[in-house]
Amino acid sequence: MVNTVRIPLGRLKQMKLRSPRPVTRLAILTFPVAIFACAAVLHAQSAPDPATVAPDPGFIVRANATIAHSRMLIDTFFEQTSNVVCTEIVSQTLVGKNNKPVYREDSVFDYQMQSSTRSGSFRLAETRDVRKAAFRDPNKTLLITDGFASMLLILHENYESSFVFLPVTDENLEGRTLLKVHFKSVPAASSPAAVQLLGRNYPLPLTGDIWIDEKSGAVVKLISSLDGPLDDIGLHELRSEIHYSIVQFHAPEEAYWMPASATIDVETPTQHWRNVHRFSEFRRFRATIQVNLGEKQP
Repeated sequence: MVNTVRIPLGRLKQMKLRSPRPVTRLAILTFPVAIFACAAVLHAQSAPDPATVAPDPGFIVRANATIAHSRMLIDTFFEQTSNVVCTEIVSQTLVGKNNKPVYREDSVFDYQMQSSTRSGSFRLAETRDVRKAAFRDPNKTLLITDGFASMLLILHENYESSFVFLPVTDENLEGRTLLKVHFKSVPAASSPAAVQLLGRNYPLPLTGDIWIDEKSGAVVKLISSLDGPLDDIGLHELRSEIHYSIVQFHAPEEAYWMPASATIDVETPTQHWRNVHRFSEFRRFRATIQVNLGEKQP
């Protein structure tokens, strides 16, 4: 039996009580892209900010080409992710004063992200099968987070008009050249992320930075946060940091960029939670159908 409790003003949102422990749930919802797509797709603003962007015009041209390349790969990323199952380890932490953890639970899941373009709209869904359930303290309230692996929708072409993208600089990491791009929600524009409160979806205005491998166009890191507190629903701060890495498969030889980890911090005026998702042991699968036709009878 699931009991529903309303949190007083100043708390994050509606809290669902799972017997035997209370749980606060934050879901990053990946809505059908077609719902929010404009009739005419607008191009994101990319005018450089002199305070943060190198003045070299050649850099701006190269950066815009890298962003366009990365955007073209987003659908391929979700297609590949749908062909993979992995192990997800989730650490749910209650954070106390001085940013120190005071309680933590760890769980292990078989994880898969599934994408679909049925009905002409792009949809994402996550599936989790429990492999190891965490010890549950009925006196602790923990946050449930999901959907963060799909935050690359920020770069999806259907959200191109929802964000301003500003190339910042080049950075070198382990021999790779990464383009750092700052993004910021356009006021009142649609968002690929939302929280639910009393059955209503509240889109999240986001700001942050994306690091893109200039050679491959793959996103290596994505950091996002609220573009200002949502005091009307008691959400003071939300910050996520997602890392992606190359996973090599064999027979056939293929390399996929997959989510490696996601760290999410959520704060209300009275609570601070930190969840860490780690992805490993990637296994690729494909469904193959073979049809054998018998010989025709004389």
